[in-house]
Amino acid sequence: MIVLQVNQLTKYFGSDLILSNIKLEVQLKDRIAVVGRNGAGKSTLLKIIAGYMSHDSGSVMKPKDISIGYLAQHSGLDSDLSIWEEMLTVFEPLKKMEIDLRELEEKMSNQSLMSNKADYDKLLKEYDHLQIQYKEQGGYQYEADVRAVLHGLQFSSFNYSTPISSLSGGQKTRLALGKLLLSKPNLLILDEPTNHLDIDTLTWLEQYLLGYPGAILIVSHDRYFLDKVVTQVYEISRTNSAKFIGNYSDYLKKKAENYEHDLKLYEKQQGEIAKLKDFVQRNLARASTTKRAQSRRKQLEKMTFLEKPAGDEKSASFHFDIERQSGNEVLKANDISVSYENNKPIIQHINFQIMKSDSVALVGPNGIGKSTLLKAAINKIQALQGEFSFGSNVKVGYYDQEQANLSSNKSVLNELWDEYPSKPEKDIRTVLGNFLFSGDDVLKPVSTLSGGQKARLALAKLMLQKANLLILDEPTNHLDLDSKEVLENALIDYPGTILFVSHDRYFINRLATKVYELAPNGITEYLGDYDYFISKKAEIEEIKLLNEQKVVNPSIKEDKTQTKLTYEQDKEMKKLQRQRKRKIEELEMEISKLEQKIDENETLLCDPTIFQDHEKVALINEENSQYQEQLEQLMTEWETLHV
Repeated sequence: MIVLQVNQLTKYFGSDLILSNIKLEVQLKDRIAVVGRNGAGKSTLLKIIAGYMSHDSGSVMKPKDISIGYLAQHSGLDSDLSIWEEMLTVFEPLKKMEIDLRELEEKMSNQSLMSNKADYDKLLKEYDHLQIQYKEQGGYQYEADVRAVLHGLQFSSFNYSTPISSLSGGQKTRLALGKLLLSKPNLLILDEPTNHLDIDTLTWLEQYLLGYPGAILIVSHDRYFLDKVVTQVYEISRTNSAKFIGNYSDYLKKKAENYEHDLKLYEKQQGEIAKLKDFVQRNLARASTTKRAQSRRKQLEKMTFLEKPAGDEKSASFHFDIERQSGNEVLKANDISVSYENNKPIIQHINFQIMKSDSVALVGPNGIGKSTLLKAAINKIQALQGEFSFGSNVKVGYYDQEQANLSSNKSVLNELWDEYPSKPEKDIRTVLGNFLFSGDDVLKPVSTLSGGQKARLALAKLMLQKANLLILDEPTNHLDLDSKEVLENALIDYPGTILFVSHDRYFINRLATKVYELAPNGITEYLGDYDYFISKKAEIEEIKLLNEQKVVNPSIKEDKTQTKLTYEQDKEMKKLQRQRKRKIEELEMEISKLEQKIDENETLLCDPTIFQDHEKVALINEENSQYQEQLEQLMTEWETLHV
């Protein structure tokens, strides 16, 4: 079932072409990502689809009974109601049904009505019909659904009578997302839904969206999230769109393969053209070869020339150097306690030691104090207790989330040059060029830059410091997917030491050699990347659960060998369950891809130019037979795993 079709859509801002001839189709249960550079027009496209912005030509078509829910970037609930009251507004039709059911029950208890069999039977039928409708629409579970969503979005510790007006911007954004999820539109459109979410909430959202009954259209810079959730990717580049089947990693691979293939075809044709031109030039004037030269010239004239594949748009290009090496011990925290504005400590008894060349990710829920701990380490705020000590020759470079919100009235050029006045202007312009500031861009006031541009300027400042310890607070915020990859590669090649806070799990996986999990009463060290951290935590939880079971039932006394065997068996069983779950997810993705290919071929067979070509029809039917055979095998495997 087609939920939405976008055909030949074009959009201008003034005289600037933003989107041209965009094609996009959404079917029920599709999970689609829209990707592209900052400023490519992704959010504009979502606003047009959601009906919040007009377009200049083309069409956006959807069936009349299809509902669309849209969450814009930085949108939050603006309400005078409490958290609970606002969430329940989604279920007004069900609450009306509840009132109608109570009224019918009251009528049914009326003795005088019971004596009239015809009227009473009619009332019973009406009640039964309304009760079935109420049940089918979730009447008996909507309050549980509200609690589940609020719990997943980290509101379980809140009093649900809390007025929404008293909450922070990030909390209001999470509630806006929660309300939209509860409304369950046929098409869910999410523009950067992962902003303001910590890792636990992101993990919950991924699982929720995997089971979502409708279609989903997402713009996100979180690659780990996209890999988990989406099965199709539409890329917006140079105002045009291109479709790729698979998740974000599949898209990157396929895009690179397409470029290599198109480049080879282009280069092969260029070689043929050069040979033909050379033959014509050498042989046209000679009487004995004139006819052959004329034939080659006609061949050239009839040839359809391939355009050189454009490849990627220009990327930022930078690397981080150091002036000198630090000692082996870089940073030590000894019994640190920190707080917001000298109130009660939010974290205490923090001890850790960072060694040369470590790359440490600091993780933990929102509000636990990760950024505060980093600020205390560089003495931007005073620790309540304990002390930090830096090793010999340590020079710190610090990148703050707030640093990316530069508000200076200086030009971009002077913002950088004033900090390094001894450098020639040419060198400053070269650095800015590497961070995609070129021409008149360097003369723009800093305060007028976008979030992504300010982030790149802050990174340019950081690069010029040549520090051997980088302390980074959410360095990937505001960066598009391409800029994130460039930053990752620069940090992977960096010869110094890194301590960073990030919610970007893909970034943590590529960069971290250690993960520090922050809790109110200390820090836990995991010697690996994000995936290792998650698997190790799961293992610890399993052991904890096993120990709790022993406490609950102490009458079961096993010898040490048997206990160990039982634990190992339990651990192995849980491992197999996780593997089975992953395999099911992989099969479902493969099944989805095959069904998509079959649907695409079925659409082709309806095209008059195709079905009149018997060879093409036979080829497509043969393809579909192969796909169908593969699909049956996958479905059999899928069913076996569900037994």
